[in-house]
Amino acid sequence: MPLTADRVRESLRGVAAGLLTPFDDDRDIDHAKLAENADALYDEGIRTFLAAANISEYHALSRDERVAVTETSVDALPSDACVLAGVGGSVDHARDLIEGYDRIGVDALMVMPPDFTYIHERGLLRYYEALSDVTETPLVPYVRGFDPSTRYLSDLTRVDGLVGIKYAIPDPVKLGVGVENGADDVVWVDGLAEPYAPSLWAEGAEGFSAGVSNFRPEIGLALFDALSEEDWERARAIKNITLPYQRFRSETGADNEIADAISVPAVKKGLELAGLNGGHVRAPICSLSAEDERRAEELYRQLDDDIERLID
Repeated sequence: MPLTADRVRESLRGVAAGLLTPFDDDRDIDHAKLAENADALYDEGIRTFLAAANISEYHALSRDERVAVTETSVDALPSDACVLAGVGGSVDHARDLIEGYDRIGVDALMVMPPDFTYIHERGLLRYYEALSDVTETPLVPYVRGFDPSTRYLSDLTRVDGLVGIKYAIPDPVKLGVGVENGADDVVWVDGLAEPYAPSLWAEGAEGFSAGVSNFRPEIGLALFDALSEEDWERARAIKNITLPYQRFRSETGADNEIADAISVPAVKKGLELAGLNGGHVRAPICSLSAEDERRAEELYRQLDDDIERLID
């Protein structure tokens, strides 16, 4: 049975790990390896999971594949885990996807960043309202890829059925205004991972999504504990050890000028180095070059040494 809205809010006050989609040599989904990853992250202490998310290669999955990878995740995890499933696209397509998710009992819906060429703040609010009208499952909009007004953020918190907001804008001050003016029962989540966790926490975020913690969850859990205890010096120290690998993720990769192009394969490489399952990627994402593979290995060794020094 899905978690209650209050339990989802509680789960958002933590570390949310993405469940990447392991593709085999034929670029088919390896559901067994996906389940193994979910089980391993749960055993390490993660309780909040993002299925069919951006980092799961949402846009490379068909509608049925999105439901299937989410069902695998739900089935692999104990009942106290919180699984948020990515949903987006047109209202009709989103409603159809929500029906599939509701059938398998997801705990919440992470409404993906708007991928429309032209958007309007009032139109986005109506979009979320339309999705809320067709389900009792709580909504968590993912605010990324545009620069909304503080009025929009305030109004967003008052959409019926909304329990949290994944905020992925590198503007802590704007988050603080949104928290101050927004509804009290909405949980704000740092969607920019560990590097922004301390600054966004100071402005009102109560949880964060994983970056390197997707493959080394002890980092995110230790960082969350430090933030909860207001141990700012330790929080900054833990945040700092994540920066080299996270900066690597933001790079363009070989023969390309688009930023963040290697973000997903870099995390999949991290999973493999940590003894978990990464697998291939699907187009339009490309695998790491041989040079970037070597750099990932070097950065992972550095991260491993830093974990032993600071966390273990």
